[in-house]
Amino acid sequence: MSHIRSKDTEPEWAVRRMVHAMGFRYRLHVKSLPGKPDLVLPRHRKVIFVHGCFWHAHGCRMAQRPPATHKRFWKDKFAKNVQRDQRHLRALWQAGWQVLVVWECETKDAERLRAILAAFLSTDARPSNYDLADQHALYGLAAESPEEYGKYVPSDTGETPSATR
Repeated sequence: MSHIRSKDTEPEWAVRRMVHAMGFRYRLHVKSLPGKPDLVLPRHRKVIFVHGCFWHAHGCRMAQRPPATHKRFWKDKFAKNVQRDQRHLRALWQAGWQVLVVWECETKDAERLRAILAAFLSTDARPSNYDLADQHALYGLAAESPEEYGKYVPSDTGETPSATR
């Protein structure tokens, strides 16, 4: 696993190119922030993580097939990765940062990726520091366990959760 790259991956480059083309400038892998976000836009107080579907247990088709050997090890590793991601997201939200998690599978469709980034980076967007559980339900973008993935059923009222600080 020491040869698995955590920086400058293809999905990260796809996001970086698109954000740059939209006219935004950013810092990379800021060590002083929880989780060392892949892109940090300090002026806008926004961060973007680019998560690999396999390593962060997204639950999409790309990450459906777990390794066949050492199943207990991999299950524990993925669970720890998800818990660590949730800790980092919570710390960033509590510190007042707006957070976007872009999944590797979302980088395959350029138009969808552009729409996600444009919505997140728009200057008229309101702060989205919701409770962690609500953030998962609203956007489906934050790291979640494979068991939780896809289980959200929206309410009939159409209400959105109230923002917390």
